[in-house]
Amino acid sequence: MKKVLILNGPNLNLLGKREPGVYGRDSYEAVCGRIAARARELGMEPSFFQSNSEGALIDALHQAMDVYDGVVLNAGAYTHYSYAIRDAIAAIRLPVIEVHLSNIHAREEFRHTSVLAPVCRGQISGFGPVSYLLALQALAEEV
Repeated sequence: MKKVLILNGPNLNLLGKREPGVYGRDSYEAVCGRIAARARELGMEPSFFQSNSEGALIDALHQAMDVYDGVVLNAGAYTHYSYAIRDAIAAIRLPVIEVHLSNIHAREEFRHTSVLAPVCRGQISGFGPVSYLLALQALAEEV
């Protein structure tokens, strides 16, 4: 069974409470439950990690190299400026799918640029929690 890390960055622990008009009304736990169910349907073993700390996300990416077959990453606001996370993605040589609940290209100008996208296998945004499910499908084709 292929192992996949679902890695979530800042403020995703507040899903359902934080700007529900943008990020939805489902709790973080409910979203993870949907992701886990779909991963198992695809023959994958999911693990979840969420942190509001850039360093913890980088550490999780480094540790993923020897454990996982792929990563689904919602780096939150770090997407737009964290060259350190970008470098970690490039270093681990695993397929990483960047996801966003909202359509980052239809929001504020600063959200239009992802410094992570060039080192990710692909980017999926704007479909709410379904963005994660689409990323799992893409990974299932990759690994």
